[in-house]
Amino acid sequence: MATADTVPYWLTRFCFQRLLGVIYLIAFLVTLHQFKALIGEQGLVPVRLFLGRTKFWDAPSLFWMGHSDRFMTVIAWAGVILSLAAVTGLSDSFGMFVSVTIWFLLWLIYLSFVNVGQVFYSFGWEILLLEAGFLTIFLGSSDTSPPQAIVWLLRWLLFRVMFGAGLIKLRGDSCWRDLTCMFYHYETQPLPNPLSWYFHRLPPLVHKASVLFTHFVELVVPWGFYGPRFISYSAGILTILFHFTLILSGNLSWLNYLTLTLCIPCFDDAFLSRFIPLSPLEIAPFSIVRQGVVMAVTILVCVLSIRPIMNMISPYQIMNTSFDALHLVNTYGAFGSITRERMEIILEGTNDESLTTDTQWKEYEFKAKPGRVGRMPPIVAPYHYRLDWLMWFAAMSDYRFYPWILNLAAKLLRGDQQALGLLKANPFLESPPRHIRAELYHYQFTTPMEKKKTGQWWKRTRASQYLPPLSLDNPHFQGILTEQGW
Repeated sequence: MATADTVPYWLTRFCFQRLLGVIYLIAFLVTLHQFKALIGEQGLVPVRLFLGRTKFWDAPSLFWMGHSDRFMTVIAWAGVILSLAAVTGLSDSFGMFVSVTIWFLLWLIYLSFVNVGQVFYSFGWEILLLEAGFLTIFLGSSDTSPPQAIVWLLRWLLFRVMFGAGLIKLRGDSCWRDLTCMFYHYETQPLPNPLSWYFHRLPPLVHKASVLFTHFVELVVPWGFYGPRFISYSAGILTILFHFTLILSGNLSWLNYLTLTLCIPCFDDAFLSRFIPLSPLEIAPFSIVRQGVVMAVTILVCVLSIRPIMNMISPYQIMNTSFDALHLVNTYGAFGSITRERMEIILEGTNDESLTTDTQWKEYEFKAKPGRVGRMPPIVAPYHYRLDWLMWFAAMSDYRFYPWILNLAAKLLRGDQQALGLLKANPFLESPPRHIRAELYHYQFTTPMEKKKTGQWWKRTRASQYLPPLSLDNPHFQGILTEQGW
């Protein structure tokens, strides 16, 4: 029987593949529930328009063969089914060919959505999942020995995620250097959760200590991923603890969960067997062909790592960027700058035909982002509400940088059910509104005394107008919609 000494990463692969399968499953369920309203035939940024102005090699995707809602739904369901095969272990229970095929298809299908998803698939965890998924293709099935080179390449991926995040902070916002970033982060992060309010109220000394801990975990600890066993174990455990605090304090989609999964290669079977009493029954010999494939992949990753390394050492470091259309080796980073004030776009509608100072506006509520001041921030991670995240970005600049907001307004004016499905509630159940506008508000967490007295989590003040009142009867608005192909 094989042992942890003869096959040191069998359990490592066992845990890693199943956890990555869970992340894939979440990603495909998010896609299945949201893609029609976002990038579908009648979505906010339709795939058909995107493919009309790009080339295949700039965005390789299965959807060049067809991009109807029906075809994309079938492909998304295929991703869900294949993810379940990975989660249950069916993917690696029938030999090498089946394992490679399933993991390759998972990567190919998700790549296809990311490459046509435009702004709604532009988050760092999309390319992180693709890079991790690509390497997993070569880990092999349960009856084979896991290639140690691939395990080390997964550690290299984890290193770039953590160290890149640390470098971007040192080079970015001054609050990372004067240790004050946590004075603002919990309140101004994209999607706070209920505990964010409590984290925000921690003493200043704790906030400063947490910044120091962040620097330590992101800049020092990653070097331990390649250390001897005890050092590697310790580095993995510290990274896991760090990401658990991020999970507790906010909703960062599946970023933290995927990074936790990437920590698994820091542990070998000698460590994991203390908690998981499993071992391989029989291991096939490591064939020459497989050795050649693993060597080729290793060389490919090393060559493609040159640009990410140059980016990390550059004073003009960028974060969450791909250097190839297949997203094989990328550069990462998070929260290089911290916003000091939270601005929120509030969409409102009215049925009044003519607008006056007495017009009554009704507010649209989103599923995850702050709206009503009395609503408790929800727990949604690792699920990803893509529109809510983009609304956070849009609030930082003029709507002309986010033209899809105009299409969203038009769809609400038409009572579009797919667009309304992206929201928590529709205040216009009987008929669509005649006018839509967007107001910009400054949000702050309430103080403990205010929360106790009012029960409200937030307080807000109007800052400015974001979108003027829009109507489908407005010729200029109609012209913009026609020009954009909406």
